[in-house]
Amino acid sequence: MALIPTPREANAVRTIPLSQGVSIICSACNADDTFAVNELTRQLRDSNIVVTTSGSAHITLLRSGSDAGRQALSSAHIAWSPEMQEEGYAIVPDASGISVVAATSTGVFYGAMTAKQLVSGSGNTATLQTASIRDWPAMKYRGLHDDLSRGPVPTLAFQKELIRKLASYKVNVYSPYFENTMQYRSEPLAAPPGGSITPEQARELVAYAAQYHITVIPEQEAFGHLHYMLNQEMYAPLAETPHGHVLAPGQPGSVELTKRMYSELAADYPSPLLHIGADETVELGKGQTKAAVDAQGLGPVYLDYLQKTVAALKPLNRRFLFWGDIAMKEPALLKTLPQDFKQQTIAVGWEYNPHTSFAPWIKPYTDAGMECWVAPGVNNWSRVWPNFNNALPNIQQFTAQGQASGCTGQLNTLWEDDGEALFNNNWYALLFGAQAAWHKGESSIPQFQDSFAQVFHGDATGKVNEAQKELMAAHAVLKNGFKTSDASDLLFWIDPWSADGQIYAPKIRPYLHELRMHAEQAIVLMAQARNAATLREQDALDAMELGARRMDLIGLKFQLTDEMATTYSNAYRLQTAKDKDSRTEVSRDLNDINAVNGKLQDLRNQYSLMRDLYEAAWLKSNRPYFLRNNLARYDYTLNTWLSRIDKVRSAQRQWDRTQTIPPASEIGLPAPPAPGAPQ
Repeated sequence: MALIPTPREANAVRTIPLSQGVSIICSACNADDTFAVNELTRQLRDSNIVVTTSGSAHITLLRSGSDAGRQALSSAHIAWSPEMQEEGYAIVPDASGISVVAATSTGVFYGAMTAKQLVSGSGNTATLQTASIRDWPAMKYRGLHDDLSRGPVPTLAFQKELIRKLASYKVNVYSPYFENTMQYRSEPLAAPPGGSITPEQARELVAYAAQYHITVIPEQEAFGHLHYMLNQEMYAPLAETPHGHVLAPGQPGSVELTKRMYSELAADYPSPLLHIGADETVELGKGQTKAAVDAQGLGPVYLDYLQKTVAALKPLNRRFLFWGDIAMKEPALLKTLPQDFKQQTIAVGWEYNPHTSFAPWIKPYTDAGMECWVAPGVNNWSRVWPNFNNALPNIQQFTAQGQASGCTGQLNTLWEDDGEALFNNNWYALLFGAQAAWHKGESSIPQFQDSFAQVFHGDATGKVNEAQKELMAAHAVLKNGFKTSDASDLLFWIDPWSADGQIYAPKIRPYLHELRMHAEQAIVLMAQARNAATLREQDALDAMELGARRMDLIGLKFQLTDEMATTYSNAYRLQTAKDKDSRTEVSRDLNDINAVNGKLQDLRNQYSLMRDLYEAAWLKSNRPYFLRNNLARYDYTLNTWLSRIDKVRSAQRQWDRTQTIPPASEIGLPAPPAPGAPQ
């Protein structure tokens, strides 16, 4: 059975055709259970499944404490154990359908979401896979950390869509990340117009998420990563270094700023947990706090300020998450921290690369008797498409080792770093994060890869799964062969005619064909899957196709540059020839570079197309804020190629007038690859 997350215990029984649709029954529903019924109905109908009172099969929702629930469990010899009580559920098969049995509204909802995945196909060809299932989570907190401060700021409508999808895969924490994009009445200077979350929007999202059993835990940076605020002259005295990133611990106004922001944050987000950040305080001790750090050491100064921050926020009656990257370097000091500080905080170790052991990010906190979470990463930042070769094993191992060490939560992270990332690129790793946090032990990557497209897109062909693997292979070609980078935004934007581009050219040249073949095969596979059936999550498929096309363009621009350089070199050599054929060849060579179907036009056309596709993809999830920065990159690149079109056109006119052409260097063309160099 293709199910995400994989249930703890599951056995398929039989398949029932839904020629007359499916009935959803909940005879003793309270309001929460009715919500689960309505959400299950909505999702099935969105998948073109007929929901009717006279269906061919039934999905019945029951409470484990009811007579009907106990009878259903007993009839199938399914044991109800204490660990299932809070969020667990059972699915009981019978001759005409299944019953979902749970003790709580959360368990009922999660069981209903699994039941939805047991239905496949559409219309009168749909089927229900009945099964015997016992299921409960391995980790108490299963979350997504969403960067809202490096460019993209989602619309409220998209955040609600995100909540619905996360809940479908049993994620129960959503953590939006703020540097300066949460609006505070006390700090009106900080938030950018059009690119920030209002208190009203925050409260609306919190209430919406609660229906889906998701707690919104905001992160407002309270130590480092405050550059956008500290850029303002009003906050300059609080900066460790001028217009820097880190609050100066010695400034009394630093804690006061945090108190003001958090008093409002706590009112808008009633979660029992709040996240104070405190990561990457790289400037600490480089400015106003230098004397203190020189005298006491970096670790003691950092941990002292962290304690002061938590103490100042104690009246809010919350517990506080903090990033563990700095404190983990002081394991001895962690053990000596006051017990009340340990009880008020949860350390979140983060690391985004695959490793055999994640003990360095976990053990300092477990040894100190502190509660911990693990934070793997989607590896989406600064890439045209996320590098899932890094993400999947990172998520798998960090989460499994966190479970084994007693960490209570996983916070899967996505970051926007250069501001270009598209949220709809990330679903593959987000669903695997949900799988890893719910599933006990090490989640199977191959099993997930075989299940993803059927569960998320309704793709029965498996071709979307294969397309994902092709894009992973494209990343691997660059990472393992080219070695300088994977399919990064830097590589996408670098000008192959520039000095930097020409340093890259001989290194990347041997891998261009293989890179492009993987990217183009992904596009073909997605088209074949879409032609076979109407798939779900079309926006995610569009984003995936854009990622593949951008990968393909990385290869194409280096290939065309080599070809244009070789062609122009040949034309320059032949310009002094006296025979007619050679002189005709000069004209053909110039037209190959610059004409209706010239290679310069190819690059102009490709970047223009990418610009339009990118803008459309951005606006499907984000506000217009920050989009102009990214479109300007496309416009600048388009203008660069248009300028080169004009330069080569001038050379063509010179050829017509004087039967001479300028040296390649006057046009900006690089030297051709050496003879025998791979093409």
